[in-house]
Amino acid sequence: MNFNEKELFGAALIGFDMIDGPFLKWKREYEKSDDMMNLDDFAMNFYLAFRGGNAGKKPRAILYDKFYIVAFPKDLELCCLFMKPQGIENNLKQLNKVASRIMFEMESDDENEGNDIVDNSDEDTMEEVKRLVENLLNGTEMSTPELRKYFKLSNAEIWKIMSDLENAHKIQRTRKKGRAVFWTTC
Repeated sequence: MNFNEKELFGAALIGFDMIDGPFLKWKREYEKSDDMMNLDDFAMNFYLAFRGGNAGKKPRAILYDKFYIVAFPKDLELCCLFMKPQGIENNLKQLNKVASRIMFEMESDDENEGNDIVDNSDEDTMEEVKRLVENLLNGTEMSTPELRKYFKLSNAEIWKIMSDLENAHKIQRTRKKGRAVFWTTC
C-alpha cells in the first residue's frame, strides 16, 4: 500500500477501562471531513475489531466505502488513523469482477442444481457474462439452452444478454433447430 500523508484526515486514541470497556480518550481532525463519524459511538466497534479475536488474526486496517482505518495497539490502548483512500475505486471495481468470477466458478462446480442464478442488478457481473459469451462463441456455434445451462441463467436472463449482444452486432443467429436458436460471433 502506498501511503500519502494527504490521505490522513483524522486520528483518535481509544482507551480501555476495566469496568466500562473501550472509550474515546481523544480525537483530532486534520481536515474537516464528512467521513469522520461520531467516534464516541464507534469506539467499542473499532476497539473490538482491532483488538478482539485470536492473537494472530487481527486486522491492521479496515476499508470502508469512503475511508479506511489503520490501527496501532499499545498496551490496552488503540491509536486509530483515519485515512481517505485515493484512486481506490478502480481497484475495488476490478476486485469486484474477480470476486464475481470466483463466485460463479464455485457455484458452477457445485453439483446442487438449486436456483443459482446471476443477479440482474449486478451490472458488472452481467457485463462479464456478456464478455464470456462472446469469447465462447468466437469461432464456434452454440444454442441458447446450452449457454443458459453453462452460466446457470434463467431463460429471461440469457435472452436479455443475447439480445443485447445481437443489437450491438457482436453475435448473430446462425440457425434454428426446433425451438433452440444457435449463435456465433459476427
